[in-house]
Amino acid sequence: MTAIDDSPEALRAGHEALRAEHEALMQFLYLAPVGLVQSGMDGEIVMINPISAQLLMPLSPDGDLANLFAALEDVAPDLRLQCEQYPRTNGMVFEGLHIHLRHPRAGDQNRATPQILSLTLLKLDDTRLMAVIHDVTAEVRRERQLRQSDAWLNAILTRISDYALAALDRHGRLCDWNDSIARVTGFGEHVIGSPYSVFYPPDAMTPEHLLDRLREADRNGWSMDEGLRLRADGSQFWGSALIAPLPERDTFGLDDRDDDYAPAYCLILRDISDKRAAFEKRRQAAFCDHLTGLANRRAFFEAAELELDRAARTPRPLALVVFDADHFKHINDRHGHPAGDRVLCDLANALRDTFRAVDTVARIGGEEFAVLLPSTGPAQALAIAERLCTSVSTRLVAADGAEIAYTVSGGVAVLESETATVADSIDALIKRADQALYAAKTAGRNRVVAWTPDLPQHENTQQRSRHAG
Repeated sequence: MTAIDDSPEALRAGHEALRAEHEALMQFLYLAPVGLVQSGMDGEIVMINPISAQLLMPLSPDGDLANLFAALEDVAPDLRLQCEQYPRTNGMVFEGLHIHLRHPRAGDQNRATPQILSLTLLKLDDTRLMAVIHDVTAEVRRERQLRQSDAWLNAILTRISDYALAALDRHGRLCDWNDSIARVTGFGEHVIGSPYSVFYPPDAMTPEHLLDRLREADRNGWSMDEGLRLRADGSQFWGSALIAPLPERDTFGLDDRDDDYAPAYCLILRDISDKRAAFEKRRQAAFCDHLTGLANRRAFFEAAELELDRAARTPRPLALVVFDADHFKHINDRHGHPAGDRVLCDLANALRDTFRAVDTVARIGGEEFAVLLPSTGPAQALAIAERLCTSVSTRLVAADGAEIAYTVSGGVAVLESETATVADSIDALIKRADQALYAAKTAGRNRVVAWTPDLPQHENTQQRSRHAG
């Protein structure tokens, strides 16, 4: 049996060894090529290395990085909930959560560059968390390109015998009919002359989106999307639609203004209902809010950049409505956070029921929601936002024997086509919608206000504009 040396000299040597090991570990953490943050289960930060501080500082204008949950509350509101619900003593709570930021460019405080951070959260034990943070902006751009390429290859190589093939004119109208269209969609020859949106649910595409797909095919050689499609009998299926320019279209007289119905594009429509579950699983993991199932900030800002790019190429209005649950802190304090979560989920359901499939409905903060409405002017956006506000005021949420009534306030902003750049447009739209939301809160809540130039500026709108994206 080996004797244990517990002399003062041995104890001092042991302490020195532990101190040296601790210092070596801290040096490793501070020199690590990624951001590392250690915190307690309440989010209070114990250790943060310089990379993390640099990446997170724009989220905390006052420079306070004392609590991880508080620092990320505006851009990742579910962190505390996900940690509380994680069932194991240790392990990975989640991996690679994307957080979209927007920082001013050097020398230009009015312009912003999109940045995307990846956040992985580890539970070390019952008292400690470790967050790993790094900048994945370039990787995400490459990932988008790969997703499009994969979808294109899948459309070509998978179940090649089960597709509908049709020719479209330069306006996106069907030029002809064949048996493959009938086989996949059930539509007959009467479909000739209709826009290809006849294969989409009524609220899933605007006339501008129809033409956007054609222009994207012109620029890239093809345009591909997946989603719900419509059969002649009104039933729906999960389908992919690939549009490609016809290489010989000039010989059909595309440039002849007297022959608008000449074939200009090829449409390949496929029923891929068997792949919907896999698609939804990928979408939920990357683009959905953990609590409500709505689009998350990543999905919202990707959709915003796409719509603004389209609007810059082909001018059309783009509306944004920002909603905020009124007195939500009071609901949490009185009924508890689980009841508050039920209220947020009920609000999410009301938003789904009110807005179109073509709109992007997202949760962008704790009790903050945003809806992006393509090709929508001020009067239409205000009307539908007021309808949502009125509908919510009549709803009751059951929670532990109580029925909770709640209301929302909303701010509406519409971006017209004269905005110069995509980056400026996103910030301008959010800032204006926030100004209108603040005006609705100031006027008594449970109402919607549309932005006008004479609305007062407020500090909160300036902060959120800096955090946008």
